[in-house]
Amino acid sequence: MPRQILVTGGTGLLGRLVVRRLLDAGTEVRVTSRRARPADDRSPYAWATADLRSGTGVAEAVAGVDAIVHCATAFGRQQEVQLVRTLVEAAGRGGSPHLLYTSIVGVDRVPLPYYKGKLAAEQMVQASGLPHTVLRATQFHDLLRAVFASAARVPVMPVPDFRFQPVDAGEVADRLATLAIGEPVGRAPDVAGPEVRHASEFAGAYLRASGRRRRILPMRLPGKTFGAYRAGAHLAPDHAVGKVTFEDYLAGYSDLRGRSYRAPR
Repeated sequence: MPRQILVTGGTGLLGRLVVRRLLDAGTEVRVTSRRARPADDRSPYAWATADLRSGTGVAEAVAGVDAIVHCATAFGRQQEVQLVRTLVEAAGRGGSPHLLYTSIVGVDRVPLPYYKGKLAAEQMVQASGLPHTVLRATQFHDLLRAVFASAARVPVMPVPDFRFQPVDAGEVADRLATLAIGEPVGRAPDVAGPEVRHASEFAGAYLRASGRRRRILPMRLPGKTFGAYRAGAHLAPDHAVGKVTFEDYLAGYSDLRGRSYRAPR
C-alpha cells in the first residue's frame, strides 16, 4: 500500500469522497486546494495549498507522495491540458509517483471541446513516463440532477433527445481509491451506471422525487456532438458495474428544489 496519496481537487464532489475512502483504508492522505485550509477543518489529512493553473505550490504538494489521484478539472480544453501538464512536470521532477487520471467515457468519440481536452490530458499522462492509471466513468447522477433542476424552472421542461447511463460518484470514488492503493494498470476498465435510459425517463424520475408537475419536451439538437450522443458514444453498457440507481441517488436529497444534499457514503 502506498505510504502517502495526494488527491488534487480533494475538496470537490468526487475528491472528498476519494479522500474519505482512502482515510478509511488507513492511507495517509494529502489534499490540494487553491485556498488555504479552513481554520475549523480538523480532518485527519495533510493540506497543501497549490494552484495547478499557475504552478504555485505544486512542487511542494507532490513532494514525497507515492501516488496522485487527479480529481481536479477545468472546463476549457486548453485549461484541462494545462492542469495536467503542470502536474505531470512537477510529479516527474519529484520522483515517480503513480498518477491516476479521472476521465470520462466517450472522450475519444464525442467531439465536445471539453472531452477533447480530457482525451489530450489522458494522452499526456500515458506519454509521461510515470506509472499511471486512467479511469473513465459515465456522467454522475449529480450532473443530471443539476440539469433537470435548471430545466424544471419553466412549465415545459426541455431535455436532450438521447440516452444517459449515470453513475453514482461514491461508486466511482470506491474504484479510484482501490486503484490508487494498488499497482498502476494503464487504462482501467470503465465505470458506468446500472441503467441506460432516455433523458425523458430520468427527468420524469426527478419530477416525481421533487413533487413537481412539468411537461417534458425531448429536444433533438443538431451537430456532430449531439449526433454522437444520440449514437450512444458516451455510454458503456458492457461496464454497467454501478448499483446505485438515479432514484436511489435522488432519495439522498432533502430538498430537490434547492442545493441541500446528503453526500453518498
